[in-house]
Amino acid sequence: MATDGIDSLVTTNDAATLCGVSAQAIRMWANRGILTATGIDERGRKLYRLLDVAKAERATRNKARR
Repeated sequence: MATDGIDSLVTTNDAATLCGVSAQAIRMWANRGILTATGIDERGRKLYRLLDVAKAERATRNKARR
């Protein structure tokens, strides 16, 4: 995981761990347009900006409360 603060890029698995959800949940957020990949690493894995992951997690958490 990069160390650029909120602009850090994280893999699907790292994003899932940070949010306390499954990797499948992160993929669902991406499929639903809640989260957009910012890049791809050397192994071909999608990368997400940490700030975007936090916003997606909050959006889904707030939606679940309704």
